[in-house]
Amino acid sequence: MTSTHKLRRKALASSGLAIALLVLLYWTDFTGGYFAALDEAETNKNCFCELEGSINDCSCDVDTVDHFNNMKVYPRLQSLLVKNFFRFYKVNLKQDCPFWPDDSRCAIRFCQVENCEEQAIPEGIKDQSEHRDKAASFKYTREAQLESRCSDVEDFDSALGFLDTSISDQAHREFELWAKHDEAEEDFCIVDDHDVDAQYVDLLLNPERYTGYKGDSAHRIWKSIYLENCFGGNNETANKFSSYMPHMELRDVCLEQRAFYRIISGLHSSINIHLCSKYLLSETKDFLDPQGIWGPNVKEFKRRFSPETTSGEGPHWLRNLYFIYLVELRALAKAAPYLRRENYYTGIAEEDEEVKLAMHDMLTVIESFQSHFNENALFSSGIASIKFKNDYKEKFRNISRIMDCVGCDKCKLWGKLQTQGLGTALKILYSEKLNLATESGIWDKPHIEADPIFRLSRTEIVALFNAFGRLSNSIYEMENFRRVLR
Repeated sequence: MTSTHKLRRKALASSGLAIALLVLLYWTDFTGGYFAALDEAETNKNCFCELEGSINDCSCDVDTVDHFNNMKVYPRLQSLLVKNFFRFYKVNLKQDCPFWPDDSRCAIRFCQVENCEEQAIPEGIKDQSEHRDKAASFKYTREAQLESRCSDVEDFDSALGFLDTSISDQAHREFELWAKHDEAEEDFCIVDDHDVDAQYVDLLLNPERYTGYKGDSAHRIWKSIYLENCFGGNNETANKFSSYMPHMELRDVCLEQRAFYRIISGLHSSINIHLCSKYLLSETKDFLDPQGIWGPNVKEFKRRFSPETTSGEGPHWLRNLYFIYLVELRALAKAAPYLRRENYYTGIAEEDEEVKLAMHDMLTVIESFQSHFNENALFSSGIASIKFKNDYKEKFRNISRIMDCVGCDKCKLWGKLQTQGLGTALKILYSEKLNLATESGIWDKPHIEADPIFRLSRTEIVALFNAFGRLSNSIYEMENFRRVLR
């Protein structure tokens, strides 16, 4: 072969390669790259809720969470939350709204909370409520002083004994207030189960679903949560938290602010999914006792989350659901050693034992998750982190107060419960007392004193698991909506 032929073949090969590269570049530009759909028809096959890839700010992806939740967590939670310990939740639904006149009471019958029959509440649960918990504040009460007072034979120091008994009732009350204040310092939400108007509610009789409550009153709640709980800053950023924050702008704020917004957005998304999956489709015509018929409403789901109706933000809101799920999942894993020591006492011996075994199994599954949220990534910037943590506490306490302004009692019930559950999760993640207790090995001891360093009330535990149950249910319902939309 002559050199002229060789040069000609090289030129043809080079030109062929150039043409191939041009075609590849054109295809990439036209289709958006390897991971884009090949054409519009293919795009339409994929539901906007077909999320995949990283959850962002976490080390795992959507598919991992879907499988872990739907196959392992959701079935266990469903069987656990119907047990007596978790179905009775004590809450004050009569608290006045502290922010605006209470002018938006829902008159729809499905907004009302069905009362809990006194005889339906297990005696063990009522006994825990009626008798003072031996918390940190108990040691300062006169009752505790009388219990622990030395006998005349043992009291070798009569002067010290005289000083102990001379403490006035006023001093006892002040000591008790100090101890309660110390306990509340780690709280991220307001717990009102000791209020005079607090009552037990049977959560199984009052499931979370769409009641017909909507309009300006409902919008005002979420608008207040987003707008009144933004982090300050200059005039340009002070009002950055609108009803939603465009996901592109989230990259411009610090991790703590971004995490706060994603937690609230995830909670909002979860509640919206509940309403879409248990939508009031129709009512029976029985005049004396009309009954609602609830079921999934795909049209409503698309209206709330599709890119066309949400300026492209809906799928990002759904992704935030996975973020808050991982936050609460990590809280349960961190508190697992403590939660294993709980008795889950209702006074029904056989069921109490079943719950303890089921809880042990559930916590073992949760601890087995390989890609937990890293809570240490937040509040790790020295002095600034202290301010951010205090801001978080104030903002979530503020959200607790806003929930008292919900006009629908059933919506208020589930709003307060999920807010309290989230607050309990954050308390666990950022409790110095829990860290100290765990490091000291207290949970490995055969017996724990009546007043441990860290403790959760029964109401906090009930809220924590039911709130996580709502997130788990949302991810499970997402799969059902995917099947329909496919």
